[in-house]
Amino acid sequence: MVLNRRTFGALAGSAALGLSLGGSGGVGAAATAPAGPATGPPGADGRAHTVGFDRYSLLVDGGRVVLWSGEVHPFRLPSPSLWRDVLQKLRAYGYNAVSVYVAWNYHSPAPGSYDFTGVRDLGLFLRTAAETGLYVILRPGPYINAEVDAGGFPGWLTATPGTARTSDPAYLSYVDEWLTAVNRIAVRHLYTRGSGTVVLYQLENEYANHVTAPEGRAYMAHLYAKVRADGVDVPLFHNDKGRNGYWTPGSFDTGGERGRWLYAFDGYPSPSRTPPDWGHFGPGGTKGGSTASPGTPGFLAEFGGGWFDPWGGVEFGGKGYAESRRTRDAAYERRFYLTNLANGITIHNVYMTFGGTSWGWLPAPVVYTSYDYGAALDEARRPTAKLVPMHQIGHLLQSVPELAALDRAEDIDAGGGPGLRTYHLVHPDTRAHVCVLRNDTSAEITAALPLAGTTVRVPVPGHDARLLATGISLGARTLRYSTAQPMLRLTTGRQDITVFTGRAGEATRTALECAGEPSVTVLEGTARHTYEDGALRVDAGLGGLTRVLVEGGGVARPLLLLLADDDTSVRLWRRDTPSGAVLVYGPALLRTASLRGTTAHLTGDTVDEADLEVWAPRGVGEVVWNGVAQAVRPTRCGGLRAVRRLPGAGPVRLPALTGWRRREENPESAAGFDDSAWRVADLTSSYSTTPVPAGGPVLFADDYGFHYGDVWYRGRFEGAAGAGSVSLAYVTGTQGLLMAWLDGKPLGTHRMPVPDKDTVRKGTWSATATFPVAAQAPGPHVLSVLVRRMQHDEDGRANDTHKAGRGLASVTFDVGVDGAPPSVRWRIQGETAADPVRGPLNSGGLYGERQGWHLPGFADGDWQAAALPRADRRQGVVWYRTRFRLAVDPGTDASIGLALTDDPARAYRVQIFLNGWNMGQYINDVGPQHTFVLPNGVLDTRGTNTLALAVLADGTTASGPGKAELTLLGRAAGGVPVAPVHSPGRAG
Repeated sequence: MVLNRRTFGALAGSAALGLSLGGSGGVGAAATAPAGPATGPPGADGRAHTVGFDRYSLLVDGGRVVLWSGEVHPFRLPSPSLWRDVLQKLRAYGYNAVSVYVAWNYHSPAPGSYDFTGVRDLGLFLRTAAETGLYVILRPGPYINAEVDAGGFPGWLTATPGTARTSDPAYLSYVDEWLTAVNRIAVRHLYTRGSGTVVLYQLENEYANHVTAPEGRAYMAHLYAKVRADGVDVPLFHNDKGRNGYWTPGSFDTGGERGRWLYAFDGYPSPSRTPPDWGHFGPGGTKGGSTASPGTPGFLAEFGGGWFDPWGGVEFGGKGYAESRRTRDAAYERRFYLTNLANGITIHNVYMTFGGTSWGWLPAPVVYTSYDYGAALDEARRPTAKLVPMHQIGHLLQSVPELAALDRAEDIDAGGGPGLRTYHLVHPDTRAHVCVLRNDTSAEITAALPLAGTTVRVPVPGHDARLLATGISLGARTLRYSTAQPMLRLTTGRQDITVFTGRAGEATRTALECAGEPSVTVLEGTARHTYEDGALRVDAGLGGLTRVLVEGGGVARPLLLLLADDDTSVRLWRRDTPSGAVLVYGPALLRTASLRGTTAHLTGDTVDEADLEVWAPRGVGEVVWNGVAQAVRPTRCGGLRAVRRLPGAGPVRLPALTGWRRREENPESAAGFDDSAWRVADLTSSYSTTPVPAGGPVLFADDYGFHYGDVWYRGRFEGAAGAGSVSLAYVTGTQGLLMAWLDGKPLGTHRMPVPDKDTVRKGTWSATATFPVAAQAPGPHVLSVLVRRMQHDEDGRANDTHKAGRGLASVTFDVGVDGAPPSVRWRIQGETAADPVRGPLNSGGLYGERQGWHLPGFADGDWQAAALPRADRRQGVVWYRTRFRLAVDPGTDASIGLALTDDPARAYRVQIFLNGWNMGQYINDVGPQHTFVLPNGVLDTRGTNTLALAVLADGTTASGPGKAELTLLGRAAGGVPVAPVHSPGRAG
């Protein structure tokens, strides 16, 4: 039935008034709605905690928690100091949780070897999350997908027996080793033990192909039992790839344990779609969230905060991640994420919130180096406009405990036609009401909502949404209604403070219940006010920060009403301390806040000069910002304002990249090269899912222990009289290539095509390169072949596609009907032993990599001096090295990148090494990426750095590098202390 306006007005004016915003009161004592939210931010406090759930939400120590989480992968930011920067930004912008994949391949260079030190220190990341006050959702696979090599499986697993992602004993033996290693760390950071903040733990990832098969159910049961046996006692879950109803409670054996398994699912709807009704209040059916798992809370383990871009930029028309951010902007977030909340989703994780960099050979073939993802924090750690709704909604969810337990209420007719979707929700105990208005058209729609006995007109911009609530407690006062969206409320000093937000320029009306006429003072901005029918009405247009002080009217404690447009709202920072709540206004970021005696100690960032205003508990009269005491004066708003503005970030001067040295490589192509130490390719069988050609040896690189980057082959034969051509079948991922030489002379290069919309998700790419050969004289010959493999396929369908062959598959000579093909004896060489500091994914099998040319300590004094840009024409590899010195002010957080540009007709690619760390791969004629982030810590911002470029060219065009320059991606005064990342090198 449709709830008419009179009925809803009566509810909104009476029962709904029980909704409290940030107060200490609970939500009622009914069994279906435990009292109160979990108190305060989490931390490793040494006290045991309980973590459970019911059909509404997660329950922490018996109190309700809505998890508003962002996905962050520490393996995509190889500078542990910067993990704190990203996590502090999440916390400041309203997130209370972080979701973390753990990549098996990142931590395991060989069977039985597991490294959690240095940039792979998972324990450090989890400790930092706890110190920042964030809950953790831990996701260690064993399979993670994540657009990383082999979906996170280690390279060595591609050459092992057993079918992955099943109950095959051979596979499970390796899985158990991995889980033992990662769980040894996980249990030390469980919130239940008071030693960390891990509250949820995921088994497997998007596992859909064996849902009904015995080996699938046995596999999930094995993982469950293993994780429990290792001591992980928080609730477990799996993320269904789409809302399919897979792996719901009871779908596999959990050893008799009940009530500890959550149903979760992923969602990546296109921004052009109507937001789906997922969760408890969707259309139902066998795939409905509530139908599939009515006893567990709505749980979106991944919801699209952007999307990945393949080689060639075909996903976003060559515009890269800027286009992803444009199409999935702040309005998209409000429209889709508020719809999720309106559908009962109370565990909500945004994938990605910081995407970072798929450095080295980490990326799966489908993506290039940048994993920016169009996320709210960009690859250079800079806040974007997408953080506005996350900030507003996150603080709202932490302020309104009733949002953790809502039922669907009667429909409301708000007008607006079919393009306006109205969600009406009610709390089961307090009968508080919440409405979400969503506009699915491109034009603004004005909704007519019946609130508190009157019709309130609320504009909803095109393709946007907003959340409204009635009866909100504003401390000592109560909100009758507001056409602006509530954001936060706190009581500090001797007054209540509340914040409402909306788009700039919007006209708003806020009505407060008042037994008597109050005294109203407009302290800043333009606002009109009237009093009638027991309510104070404040009318104001949103622009900057409008401040209205309400006093009296039968209430002893004053209320400071703050009305902020979007840009202003993200300069308001709430932080709870053991001594009381603090609200800070002005700077670009508030990182930490603590109260010591009469002083508020604050740390944070500014970009430009900024005001600083602080509302703090009584007795606080001094303010210290980033260690510097500020002269302050009290304000009429009850706060403390700094007399002088905070300084902005100073200039950052970047040097030109000059003094290059150059050296050609690939001696492996020469006929006389000594390959006697190389591995003989003599295997006759393979664990690869790619068939081995009949009559030939196995040539796939993984079978010989070479898993990452380039691989070389040298084949010796005694002649091929009458041969007209040689055909080389090879297998790679997207953008792989092969180049060949015969007796030291180039035969040519073959490369896989640039993917288009139809082939972008294609995994394995197979091709045959055929080159003409001159008549061969009798005697020994050498065929040299270099293959750039572009890494292993993911195994999203759980059918061992990560084991698809990589490298050469077969070589045949066309000798005609009368000729006899030569017998070729093959040797193979790939990467050397894994770098013990940088890890197995840092380097491949180029000659220069094997000789340490990428390392900072390599002696290149005998190399040829060179200048850029270059215009060389040569098949093979040429290295360039230079050094540069930075002198960034220690109080400035500068994000710096390397920009490479050239004529796009030039066919070459570059591996970029900074101080020995492989920061990614540039393909000049494919793109779309031209700028590569150089993370502080790996980059010495106050010292000397070594940059090495390994240029691979096919010889068909002039090749670069072209223009190479450092570029400033962002700067802020503040930041976090950054420790240098260990970057060992050796003299060559």
